Amino acid sequence: MAIDLAKRNVKTGAGGPFGAVIVKNGRVIAKAANSVTTSNDPTAHAEVNAVRAACKKLKNFELDGCIIYASASPCPMCLGAIYWARPKAVYYAAGVKLAAEAGFDDGFIYEQIALPPAKRKIKTVRVAMAQENLPFEMWKAKTDKIEY
Repeated sequence: MAIDLAKRNVKTGAGGPFGAVIVKNGRVIAKAANSVTTSNDPTAHAEVNAVRAACKKLKNFELDGCIIYASASPCPMCLGAIYWARPKAVYYAAGVKLAAEAGFDDGFIYEQIALPPAKRKIKTVRVAMAQENLPFEMWKAKTDKIEY
């Protein structure tokens, strides 16, 4: 189903060649394709779109007990979103090599993440601020927070 979504997306020109399906208890909760180019949203990858749709449907920010099926290996951003959503498992079809050969090479991002911020290609600078810790202190002290 995820591959079919990806194929349809290529045929219609709606976005990149990626699809994702989220299942819970054998039932499809959400399915989505990549819509980066049509939405002008670089975060609109299939997996992220599917996670958003599934969480909205389940009325929960976690995908407890869910399985994600993706047409290709999730990129670093999607992998981060998947880990935050905490599904039970992820199954994917195409590996990183196939995606890279089609122009979707995540290797550069993994290399950049591993570098100290000062050595990254995109300037990344920590700016120390007087009250930088205040939001975190407020969060820690908050008694009615919803942990995630």
